[in-house]
Formats: sequence, structure tokens, C-alpha cells
Amino acid sequence: MSVELRSLALQAARIAQDAGQHALNDQMSPKDLSPLDPDQHNYMEGLEIEKRLIRFVTNRLLEIAPFDGCWEDRPEHCQPGQRFWCVGGIDGIINYSRSMAEWSVTISLFEFNEEGSAQPILGVVHAPALNVTYLAVRQGGAIRMRKTQFGEKREKVIPSTQRHLNGSVVSFGMSHKPVESIRALNVVAAIAGRPADIKRIGPASLDLCKVADGTYDAYFEPHLHSWDVPAVSAGAIVIWEAQGRLRQWDGGMVHWRSENDVVASNGLIYNELRPILLSQARAANEE
Repeated sequence: MSVELRSLALQAARIAQDAGQHALNDQMSPKDLSPLDPDQHNYMEGLEIEKRLIRFVTNRLLEIAPFDGCWEDRPEHCQPGQRFWCVGGIDGIINYSRSMAEWSVTISLFEFNEEGSAQPILGVVHAPALNVTYLAVRQGGAIRMRKTQFGEKREKVIPSTQRHLNGSVVSFGMSHKPVESIRALNVVAAIAGRPADIKRIGPASLDLCKVADGTYDAYFEPHLHSWDVPAVSAGAIVIWEAQGRLRQWDGGMVHWRSENDVVASNGLIYNELRPILLSQARAANEE
């Protein structure tokens, strides 16, 4: 593991934990109940706490390692070796607004390679209400940090060894928009009865990390958009470094400049899931 990246990941994790504590305090003592009413709030625009969180995290990261700035401000054409921080707001904003524990603060670091392609090389996913932080760096493995009564515990994360879809535990995500959610529900209907359980909890970053640590055997979600890049990129490096698998439904690599249909797995049940997902991807292309 790069000593530089390992040290940087730990610093980024502390920043995410500090920001997450502020957000958790707000969640526990809400001052504005309007976000609970979908008629009065557009979740896609984010909450005010998200905007403060992003400013706080971004400023702290740029203080310790400015690199070439932030992902959303990158130029159209970048040079090999350039690095950009990618900071998310609250991944799982509806969970957060409904006082659920499954939401996270995410940080990733992108680097452009010799081919001009950007890939995440560092990822942090911190779930304040669950007292757990996942982090990973390129070629350095992935770990999970948990707070216990004896202090902080660090554990290497590895995927499950479940070999078949039958008897597995699968999670999925979907948009609140009917036209986008139907594909996810069609997959659920197609595999129903085979997994021991099919979960819908979210958010995407935690679903990816839970595949990485073996909680889930697989996770799939269609129509992940540009605003999902911070969450997915942070979770992606965690699952890759845990030796799990992350692809698009058609088997291609995830693209960070376009919409993605993603599937993550322990690698062992991917071949059973892929034909089902691929049929849905083809059906969508024919519409």
C-alpha cells in the first residue's frame, strides 16, 4: 500500500467522521421538518445540512492535500497524474430525513491515468449512525473501522464465499421515478424465490461496502446518475480492493461521465445474475 495514500485515507476518514457527527447531531435534533414532506422539498437539490457538510469536508481536504482541486470543477481535458477530490453530500438523503440509520458521508480521490481515464484511487464511506467507516486505497486492500467499548477496531474486509444465487442475500436500489424503477423491480421479480432474501435499504455507497464485507452477496441498481458519482466511486474502490466485482449490467466497466446500471458481487454468483440483468439492459435499449 502506498504510504502516502494510506495516510491520506486515514486523514480523509477523520474528516468524514467529523462532518458526519455534525450531520448526525442535526438528524437527532431536527430543526426543520419540511424535508419530511415531499411536496415541500426536492430531495435531488439536497438539504441545507448537505451543503454545509460538503463545504466543510472540501475545505479540510484542500488544506491537507489540494492536488488539482475538486472533481466537479475539473477541466474537460485532464493530464495523466492529475488528481481531484470528489466529495458527496449525504448518500441516502431520504433515509436521513426519515431518521433512519442507513446513510453515509463519502469521499473519493480520482486520478487520471496514461490513457486519460479517471479512476478512484481512494475511497471513504462513513456511516455515522452505524458507527462504521469503510476505507480503501489502490493496491492497499480495504478495511472497516468500528467503534467499540474497547476503542476503535480495524478489520480487513472480504466478500462472502456464497457460490450460487440460490440461498444468497441480494440487495438492490432504485430511483423514486417510476420510469427508472421498473427495471430494478423486473429483476427482483425474475430472481424472486432464489435468494434467501432480497433487501432494499440503501444507500448505494453502503450497499457496495456491504458486498465488500460479505453482508450481501450481490447488489444491483439501474440508472445511477452523475450526482451518484461521489457515493459510487467511494464504494467502488472499497469493493475492488476487497477483491469483489463491480461492473455494469452488460459487463462493461463503470463510466464516471455517464449514467450507469451497476452490479456488484462477490464474483462467484455474477455469472448467474448477469443473464438476467443483461436481458433487462437489452430490453431497455430496444424501447
